[in-house]
Amino acid sequence: MFYNRKLKTLSRQLRKNMTDAEEVLWSKIRLKQLKDCQFYRQKIIGNYIVDFYCPKAKLVIEVDGGQHYNDEGIKKDKVRDDYMRSHKLKVLRFSDLDVFENLDAVVEMIYENL
Repeated sequence: MFYNRKLKTLSRQLRKNMTDAEEVLWSKIRLKQLKDCQFYRQKIIGNYIVDFYCPKAKLVIEVDGGQHYNDEGIKKDKVRDDYMRSHKLKVLRFSDLDVFENLDAVVEMIYENL
């Protein structure tokens, strides 16, 4: 799959500086904990960096903060999701609050989509 090599440095920085919600979710999906599926964090896909990616399930997981819920953020996310879907990838989006307040439900939804 195509990826923009110019994003490599930024991807590494994002891995080192994950949000609290991303770290919480990462602790539940790393090391093949779900159906023996490998996840990658801050993975470059095309011209985007996705929070988590499972190649076996062709699954992208995004953990969204508040900036994703204004008009501009919603439009950008739609373009991004359309790009992912055009490459036969499934996208799951969760808010930070979902991760903090309903972690079991978030993990269950991911599990069901693997």
